[in-house]
Amino acid sequence: MKIRGILIALTLLLIPATMTAQKKLFTLEDLNFGGRNYHSLRPQNMFLTWWGDQLVQTDVEECSTINPRTGKKQTLFTLDDVNRWAGSNGTTHEVRHLMSATFPYADKPIVAVGNRNAFLLIDFKTKQVVWQDSISGQQANDWSPQSKATAYVDGNQLFVVDAEGRKHQLTTDGSRDIVYGQSVHRDEFGISKGTFWSPDGQRLAFYRMDQSMVTDYPQVDIDPREAEHQPDKYPMAGMNAHVVSIGVFNLATGKTLYLQTPAVDFSATSLQSTLYFTNISWSPDAKHVFVQELNRDQNHCRLVSYDAETGKREYVLCEEKSDKYVEPLNPIMFLPWNGNQFIMQSQRDGYNHLYLYTIKGECVKQLTSGPWVVMQVLGFNEKTRSIIIASNEKHPLQRNLYAVDAWTGKRTPLDNGEGVHRAVLSQGSGALLYDKWQTPTTPNNIDVVSTKDGKAQRLLTAPDPWADYEQPGYLSGTIKAADGKTDLYWRMVVPRELSGIIAAATGGEQNSAEANSSLFTLHSSLKKYPTVVYVYGGPHAHNVDASWHWASRSWETYMAQKGYIVFILDNRGSENRGRDFEQATFRQLGQVEMQDQMKGVEFLKSLPYVDSNRLGVHGWSFGGFMTISLMTNYPDVFKVGVAGGPVIDWQWYEVMYGERYMDTPQQNPEGYAKTSLVSKAKDLKGKLQIIIGYNDPTVVPQHALSFLKACVEAGTQPDFFVYPGEGHNMMGHASVHLHERITQYFEDYLK
Repeated sequence: MKIRGILIALTLLLIPATMTAQKKLFTLEDLNFGGRNYHSLRPQNMFLTWWGDQLVQTDVEECSTINPRTGKKQTLFTLDDVNRWAGSNGTTHEVRHLMSATFPYADKPIVAVGNRNAFLLIDFKTKQVVWQDSISGQQANDWSPQSKATAYVDGNQLFVVDAEGRKHQLTTDGSRDIVYGQSVHRDEFGISKGTFWSPDGQRLAFYRMDQSMVTDYPQVDIDPREAEHQPDKYPMAGMNAHVVSIGVFNLATGKTLYLQTPAVDFSATSLQSTLYFTNISWSPDAKHVFVQELNRDQNHCRLVSYDAETGKREYVLCEEKSDKYVEPLNPIMFLPWNGNQFIMQSQRDGYNHLYLYTIKGECVKQLTSGPWVVMQVLGFNEKTRSIIIASNEKHPLQRNLYAVDAWTGKRTPLDNGEGVHRAVLSQGSGALLYDKWQTPTTPNNIDVVSTKDGKAQRLLTAPDPWADYEQPGYLSGTIKAADGKTDLYWRMVVPRELSGIIAAATGGEQNSAEANSSLFTLHSSLKKYPTVVYVYGGPHAHNVDASWHWASRSWETYMAQKGYIVFILDNRGSENRGRDFEQATFRQLGQVEMQDQMKGVEFLKSLPYVDSNRLGVHGWSFGGFMTISLMTNYPDVFKVGVAGGPVIDWQWYEVMYGERYMDTPQQNPEGYAKTSLVSKAKDLKGKLQIIIGYNDPTVVPQHALSFLKACVEAGTQPDFFVYPGEGHNMMGHASVHLHERITQYFEDYLK
């Protein structure tokens, strides 16, 4: 970079604002979720769904088909049409919008819509309601398109209503202790629901969870005149978990049986006999139920077949062991053209990849391999006999789409090889997908793509919704981890005026020593900015990717506008980098992560525009744990911190997550003692604000309160703020209030 070019850039930055077009400044109402102007400043989008292989746009007022070759639209029906047809059937409340309309049958002109009282199937060719179901007051509603039967929970009991409206009550002992048909194991292991219809819709597998032996955590509702005790069942690490079993209801016979899973002894001396049951799936002929069974140590997983007619345990198809932990997150998926073969995902070779198995448990072959991760299986193209996946093969920060030949493993790219792509496969043959994608400079594009050859038709090129606003700079790069060899990815959001100086002086190579040297040399009087390290750092999450603005959070933009630099680093232990990268933190959560974050601080201190005397740190949940860990382990580095919903001691966190990464307190007392922040309260020097939801069911208030108690005893002085009635995250407009508070704390003590 020539000096003359740098001086020109600096001169341009000094031009008075009156000589340039005035841009708007952001507010938190613009940027923050829950803000009054938030939705108008999000990138333009389209609501899309599939009717077989026909793409449909579902707007508020109408549904329209889209020609995948030309992008042209044709109206199928309007909201007025739907309400007129529904009204003729005596439906009492109108449908308010069509954005959530679905088309459950690939070969029939049927649209599924609903309101608060009813779920309707409407034939938009004959213009009449062909079936409807009452859904008033139901929980965990699960409808089968094949049988038109609905499973739901009401008053803690599980019911099934068949297509003719006959109600079957499956349970009578449901309560807060005995939970039916809902998610179990605290949503770990990929579990998000509790009912699973067979492919023909004639059988329903469901969870039964006995949590009577689990301790109540004493939550309190402060809204009544006299506050009420509303406890949560919360199984803490090393304590009793719940007992789960799996029932199967037969719609034809009206009878229920339970799978003959291994017996579980939940006495206090037999904690390790606990089993977790996850990733329930069915064989294509609906004769077998498959369950992944994981021991409590989470280091031995079995894929087991059960007879759906008798409940008998048939055989173990495959098993996987680890000296650390195994994470079964995805159910097996049968090939639609071969009901005797299925795809299984596993990290057994160090990265999540696809394996082809037979129904008898023979591993035919590994279909994908390499130092990259299969991030999602979208489905199958039946004609080309390929598996459609998303992976980060191109780059660790990207998410790209491929068709994988189900026999050879050959991969065909289905996108442009850039950015982050999130797609939905057509429900018919899988011949098409719609792809919503971003790059660091692309807010949102939408293409419809052939899964045979990747040919695409552009549906939407979204303009920059922030074009009228003064925007900061968004940078990204790499540093080495504390092990000296592993690449770690970071992003940085910087004030607008600094962005121009960096670009002029470095030519975009802000990560190089030569570029930083030129900044030092040419800008000895360069302004130094207060800098906040935003951190999460925990498993199953990442903060940096190649989406718009490098995936920066809107609050970072707000802070940069106020004159701060915000820096984010994905340390070892975060997701999408392979098994060894993720498991580097095993039995010592926070320790390796801190070492890597301090490498990020070392990098920040090398930058001439970072004020190393004004470093702050902020994070939520695991990031709250990391915030206090950094504040107390490096008390002379960080001047200010804001910790939201922080874990303080892993012995108070829940069984499934906590024991996966830390083992039990009985097995790993040294690790629990080392990672506990209670003993670190005495080391707090800087200004620390702790914020929690008063009714947090995830990181219970005992964490923050115990740390405060330790601070009182140690004579240290953190600040504390509570959101009554809120859980682990602040919802709605409370989120705006929260980020106002976080911002003001840095304004008061860091700036």
